[in-house]
Amino acid sequence: MMRQRPRIREVIVVEGKYDKNTLLQVVDATVLETNGFGIFRDTEKQQLLRCMAEARGLILLTDPDGAGFLIRGHLKSILPRIGVKHAYIPDLYGRERRKTAPSREGKLGVEGMTPEILFRALRNAGATFENEETGEEREKITKTDLYFAGLSGRAEAASRRSLLLRTLDLPERLSPNVLPEVLSTILTKEEFKALTERLFLQNNAGEGCQNEESDR
Repeated sequence: MMRQRPRIREVIVVEGKYDKNTLLQVVDATVLETNGFGIFRDTEKQQLLRCMAEARGLILLTDPDGAGFLIRGHLKSILPRIGVKHAYIPDLYGRERRKTAPSREGKLGVEGMTPEILFRALRNAGATFENEETGEEREKITKTDLYFAGLSGRAEAASRRSLLLRTLDLPERLSPNVLPEVLSTILTKEEFKALTERLFLQNNAGEGCQNEESDR
């Protein structure tokens, strides 16, 4: 039987997709990528990270080379101090399997770390392990939930998503593919259902009043 990955409450921030893939084999968590130095000019992603820091907390886990510390330093300067934790991996030298040559500094990145090292780094950073004893997990919001809430696959889906994102102070460009994961970090499924019902019932009522006025 496959050992269940421990669930971490905080959102973990890494540099790229290979780091994310490696980390998700170790823990069950929401993992966001900076796309390397792309985070420097990606204001939408910066806003999303601020929202996640306030809602669930962040753990920054970058590579131990100069580029990794530059990215970490930038994030540190734009994010609130409260709600941000720092996880560090050791200086280990070598080459990741997918690469033909080592990095410029010769250090292994997050993707080259063993599960034990990554787990220890997160534990040392003060990661919050949820339901570690019972193994219970909070039910996640899915694409199907978005559909039944009218947030995808419907004529009015785009306007409904826009209203929901404004209400939650989330970036307007979040796609339906990313939205379930982000919503699951800040809302329970019950909270999501209650919020969407309230928002869209109010919106429909407002449209009804406007139609009545126009008929007069």
